[in-house]
Amino acid sequence: MKPAPKPTPETQPFWDGTAAGELRIQRCTACERHYFYPRPGCPRCGGDQVEWVRASGRATLYSYVINHRPAPGFEDEAPYAIAVVELEEGVRMMTNIVGVPNDPEHLELDMELRVVFERRGDVTVPLFEPAGGAR
Repeated sequence: MKPAPKPTPETQPFWDGTAAGELRIQRCTACERHYFYPRPGCPRCGGDQVEWVRASGRATLYSYVINHRPAPGFEDEAPYAIAVVELEEGVRMMTNIVGVPNDPEHLELDMELRVVFERRGDVTVPLFEPAGGAR
């Protein structure tokens, strides 16, 4: 079984969103910037007036590494991409790329992606696939 993240009080709204099929991120109401990873204060201005908003689910591939030595639970998936995607809202998050062979010929930087969700135990994790389907 693949490892699953453990929600904390700070991250629970994020995991509630993924369970509902939504990608939620935080937005500072003072400086109007989105940010990720979840935390109680804005990393840009230090403000504590933040809200959870639904992200579009659209992203581009910012960076990746192809892992050939799988972590426990991922033995049947190697090689797989560990990626950083940039959401349309301007924040970056680490994830996996699915729905496409995990090799440099199919993983083009800046390729358009969309969020998909995978259930792992008690949580649902966001993954990304090519926006136009498999390439």
